[in-house]
Amino acid sequence: MQEWTQKAEEIITASIEAKRLFWAQEGPRILEVVQVLVKAFREGHKLLIFGNGGSAADAQHFAAELVNRFTIDRSPLPALALTTDTSILTAVGNDYSFEDIFAKQIKALGQPGDIALGISTSGRSPNVLKALEVARERGLYTIGLSGGNGGAMKDYCDLLLCVPSSQTPRIQEGHLLFIHLVCALVEEELFG
Repeated sequence: MQEWTQKAEEIITASIEAKRLFWAQEGPRILEVVQVLVKAFREGHKLLIFGNGGSAADAQHFAAELVNRFTIDRSPLPALALTTDTSILTAVGNDYSFEDIFAKQIKALGQPGDIALGISTSGRSPNVLKALEVARERGLYTIGLSGGNGGAMKDYCDLLLCVPSSQTPRIQEGHLLFIHLVCALVEEELFG
């Protein structure tokens, strides 16, 4: 039990430190994301979010908080996770390639003025990079959420935010903090 307690405390300390460093490094850019989203929502545009694995779950979480509510009872905000339609994902993956599963949806749903937010802890997910590239070509504002130095995402994003860690769990915990901060601030600005 003592070993587990010590290990748990090490994990908690590392998580807190990664989040603290994330805010210290990326705070101004997080606030810029809030500004970009508020402007887009006020102008009738939508947010398209995508990623793989835990990042897919984060995309769904983010969209749910915006469509339903975060802490304020309010009108829904237009956000869509491109990770949820298994028929689209499997049809595109089967007929074309897994690399196209988000890009095809961006082509179908994305309009100039919309925002594409790709999540990849490594910044190297080929399907996320391709979707960001297509989004840029179509006139969407592109945001990347990553870790470390952001990998190749920096070449495809108008705005890139990186949790300063090389550990996937710490990066994902930082991404959750980002989602909750952005939801709280967007909601307060639009409905508070």
